[in-house]
Amino acid sequence: MAMSASTIATPLRILCIHGYRQNSDSFRDKTGALRKLLKKQVEWVYMNAPHSVSQRMDVVQEQEQKESKAEEDSRGWWFSDVQARSFDAGEVCKASLGLEESLEAVKKAVQELGPFDGILGFSQGAALVAMVCALQDFKFRFAILVAGFKSMCSEHERFYTGAALTIPSLHVFGEKDGVIPDKLSRELLSRFENPQVLTHPGGHFVPATSAHRQTYQEFLKRFQG
Repeated sequence: MAMSASTIATPLRILCIHGYRQNSDSFRDKTGALRKLLKKQVEWVYMNAPHSVSQRMDVVQEQEQKESKAEEDSRGWWFSDVQARSFDAGEVCKASLGLEESLEAVKKAVQELGPFDGILGFSQGAALVAMVCALQDFKFRFAILVAGFKSMCSEHERFYTGAALTIPSLHVFGEKDGVIPDKLSRELLSRFENPQVLTHPGGHFVPATSAHRQTYQEFLKRFQG
């Protein structure tokens, strides 16, 4: 018997936030396995960070060379070194460059491409997602943070104070991540109320094998129908 239209769940719409030195196209490619894994459940929408990143070698690029080649049209959400216009997740700084423009870019994407059910971020993009959740004015129903971390910039401390965030969240990180060590991702968990965690034995990437399917699907199922 054919399934009636009323019983077919509408795909969830998720806004995707790429990592540092990536862009919307490259992140779409890097999440191909995840898109295939959840093709019946999710409509993925990708956006670009507003800031171009110089091709000059910096700390993050050196660390990521083992994982992937530098991207053409490399982009970032903010710079921890204002003078060099570079970023290192472990860099302690007083001020950053570019974050406000990135938050405005997300707001514009929501207005022009939304509505969205959820938001997903990877690496620096996941750190940005945590900040977006802290602002509580975007009205996402859930967040998925892959290789997330707290910014070490003191002017960003405002995003990590106050009551725990109640938005449902799934935190994904690799036990052998050489770019964002899992210790940094675990430190972000306390910012969220009842965070759900998915760990994998690999490095700095978005895991999407059959072993991860159930966790993703059960998390998303809560918001369908």
